[in-house]
Amino acid sequence: MKRKFFYSMILATSFLAMGCNSKEQASNDNFDYTVDKFADLQILRYQVPGFDELSLKQKELIYYLSEAALEGRDILFDQNGKYNLRIRRMLESIYTNYSGDRNSEEYKNLETYLKRVWFSNGIHHHYGCDKFIPGFTPEYLKEVVLTLEPSTLPLAQEQTVDEFCEEIFPVIFNPQLMAKRVNQADGEDVVITSACNYYDGVTQAEVESFYGAMKDSNDETPISYGLNSRLVKEDGVIAEKVWKVGGLYSPAIEKVVYWLKKAEGVAENSEQKAVIAKLIEYYETGDLRTFDEYAILWVKDTDSRIDFVNGFTESYGDPLGMKASWESLVNFKDLEATHRTEVISNNAQWFEDNSPVDGQFKKEEVKGVSAKVITAAILAGDLYPATAIGINLPNANWIRAEHGSKSVTIGNITDAYNKASHGNGFAEEFVYSDVEKGLIDKYGDITGDLHTDLHECLGHGSGKLLPGVDPDALKAYGSTIEEARADLFGLYYMADPKLVELGLLPSDDAYKAEYYNFLMNGLMTQLVRIEPGNNVEESHMRNRQLIARWVLEKGAPNNVVELVQKDGKTYVVVNDYQQVRQLFGELLSNIQRIKSTGDFDAARTLVEEYAVNVDPALHAEILERYKKLNLAPYKGFVNPVYELVTNDNGDIIDVVVSYNEGYAEQMMRYSKDYSSLPSINN
Repeated sequence: MKRKFFYSMILATSFLAMGCNSKEQASNDNFDYTVDKFADLQILRYQVPGFDELSLKQKELIYYLSEAALEGRDILFDQNGKYNLRIRRMLESIYTNYSGDRNSEEYKNLETYLKRVWFSNGIHHHYGCDKFIPGFTPEYLKEVVLTLEPSTLPLAQEQTVDEFCEEIFPVIFNPQLMAKRVNQADGEDVVITSACNYYDGVTQAEVESFYGAMKDSNDETPISYGLNSRLVKEDGVIAEKVWKVGGLYSPAIEKVVYWLKKAEGVAENSEQKAVIAKLIEYYETGDLRTFDEYAILWVKDTDSRIDFVNGFTESYGDPLGMKASWESLVNFKDLEATHRTEVISNNAQWFEDNSPVDGQFKKEEVKGVSAKVITAAILAGDLYPATAIGINLPNANWIRAEHGSKSVTIGNITDAYNKASHGNGFAEEFVYSDVEKGLIDKYGDITGDLHTDLHECLGHGSGKLLPGVDPDALKAYGSTIEEARADLFGLYYMADPKLVELGLLPSDDAYKAEYYNFLMNGLMTQLVRIEPGNNVEESHMRNRQLIARWVLEKGAPNNVVELVQKDGKTYVVVNDYQQVRQLFGELLSNIQRIKSTGDFDAARTLVEEYAVNVDPALHAEILERYKKLNLAPYKGFVNPVYELVTNDNGDIIDVVVSYNEGYAEQMMRYSKDYSSLPSINN
């Protein structure tokens, strides 16, 4: 999944997302979006407008697919770190069974720590990848643990509670041990120094050699090597442990398959039924050729109202960008709002032909680009609680070139973000003047949604690799380069008169709102997500800073963009928006060349020079200004709850949706009902 984490507080001024105008949703002004707030996180609810209008069969399909989605939760915890399940279960046992003082500061800090573990699916920050710092001591934690019945703790076989504490506590409290879930620092062995659980006992060089030996440069339809396995060294032998039925994570995958088979029985049509059947076959075999066959069938199923993602999909959690985290999204098409994305996809060839990229790197024929606005029904795995708002799949370059791709914008998630952030003071603090504020107020929602659409519908699907280029040639820099490529494609076209001609923008000046927002975010405001003294680590954040700082530097001779001081505060000022567009085009051309040719050295130079380092003085200023707003820089969601309604004969007569479940309540229920993996997964 090529995803765009667009809500990085830059759109905090937005209110109502354009294109998500369901009558049901718009009329429910009293809906309580905010559920909880702790640490740097805010938990929201989202509505599922239009669900009640679906047929019974469609509702039943969503129910089964949602159950399949939730069954994979433990997989992601284990993928994010080998101790995560044991730590989560220990903390949940305390949360359930501790009979001591729950009003003490240390207990409250422990509860906050557990909430952060739930949110991040592990002990490392979901976005920054750094390990959390507990607000309680090892002595306090051991005191609490010793009050529990040992049977309630995730002890290893024949392990005592004291031995358990000796094993687990350093993982929690030692800042040097497993310090980063994903480390991408230049010059380091990113496999050894990353805490993610995709590798065991192997070095970066050994991983690259292992998979390099498998690849055939003449293979025009390569599988996604290593996508669904852990690479381990045992007794000196390197081998893959495949995630499949009968393999690693089998107890969870078996339950996923159970619900997929139920879904297959109520599929909307033969095409969708074939998609589900092929996904089941992939889970049962672990065969990556079968996965490609599934991806092709999924891309071609454009008629079904209900759609879903389920599986080992995204590789941002692997420092080498090969192995995929487990995630799922169940959704259905927003028929009214999809018009915008259909206009874009119907003109995909025009956009490809007119991009500023060298002709040898363009697709001669853009195939199978489909786009829609969707309503999320359930979020799971690596899309829960934090989620993307735009998605483009599949990832395999050759499938995209030969069979096309699907792009979606998640309308009800965008709407929830916007409504929850209305009137929070962000624009007043960071936007330079009333001119920029006026642009953002008038056009920010429209241009934000449109940039997401262009990024997902066209950006990720644009361009091509030259024959023989390894899709993994850019290694640790691949994700940043890919996100920058998609963002730049969208940014370049935001200012094109074609968008006004197509009715996608109401004014020739509307694009300026997105340009200003993007540059302000990349140069300044996304820094609120970084701890003092740290560099930029996450690929999407690196992408945004790379673009913004490159434009700032290259435009400096003509004063195109500048950072200015006003009343002792730093602001972004854009002096020439059309020159900004030209610079976006130049950078897009260069980055497409890097991608198409697999130029690792150029990727490394570009990322390390512009995307990584942080100005400490500016960072401190931004953090201080942001702190006064009392806002959470990260947001995530609780899911709605679906229940089957049956008659006296046990027949399903309806599926109802409710929105009343709290954050801790949902997390504890998920840990009870969807937790099939053992605490130790070897």
